Amino acid sequence: MTNVLIFCAKYLFILSPVVVFYFFYKSDAEIRKRILVLGALSLPLSYILGVIGRMLYFNPRPFMVSGVEPLISHAADNGFPSDHTLLLASIASLVFIFNRKLAAWLWVITILVGISRVYAGVHHFIDILGSISIAIASTALVYVIIRKLWNKNNQAH
Repeated sequence: MTNVLIFCAKYLFILSPVVVFYFFYKSDAEIRKRILVLGALSLPLSYILGVIGRMLYFNPRPFMVSGVEPLISHAADNGFPSDHTLLLASIASLVFIFNRKLAAWLWVITILVGISRVYAGVHHFIDILGSISIAIASTALVYVIIRKLWNKNNQAH
């Protein structure tokens, strides 16, 4: 079980972007356009808010405070928020707007990676929860704004 969690902590995050690129490729032109617009705004916003969160809150990684060797190597720096989880939660939030069934699977991957990184000793649960909160808030904010623009454009035609 430990080897599976180490694999998840180190490598599983790669699966989500691959799945999303395939979903994007298979989507029609209008959905691709909307994914690009929403993603081009929400993903950088998530990253910027993550950087701001990191500047406002320092949370030493578990191995820094416990003295226990982590299961995967990592720099001894601020663990908040989890970059892996932030990326995956941002992707899952984005896809949720367009395909809830696929998004559910992406959320499973996100949670699995987050829990695995906690188990590996490189993050606390607050780092994971912070990342998920930032991603959902960023995507929701951008979506509310963009949806109003999309609705105005549809009404004009």
